[in-house]
Amino acid sequence: MSDLVYRISTAKEWEELQSNGSTFGGQLDKNTAFIHLSKLDQVRSTLDNFFLNCKDELYLLQIDAKKLGDGLVYETVDGSNSFPHFYGPDRSFIPLPLDVVTKAEKLSLSNGRFSCSLLD
Repeated sequence: MSDLVYRISTAKEWEELQSNGSTFGGQLDKNTAFIHLSKLDQVRSTLDNFFLNCKDELYLLQIDAKKLGDGLVYETVDGSNSFPHFYGPDRSFIPLPLDVVTKAEKLSLSNGRFSCSLLD
């Protein structure tokens, strides 16, 4: 099990995280009451499936999974893929704190392919 998980973040969310010290994520996160994360080998397919038509600047946040403690739960999503979801302690849905982010990189999109040094 890797000690790192990843968050695909809009520039607005990344700015909020830096200025407030935490974020509840986007509308999907608020609706499901957990922060959607990915393992490194899932980031590209998540980007391709959900973010290709996104008009916002995107950042890839590298997160220290150990700092999320037992609020981080791996759940099977489509029968086979298990994704990391951050609920917070006792599934209380707390915001993702800034101090778990170990790196943040802007994603660039060219020819339908996302890239940044964390992915390449």
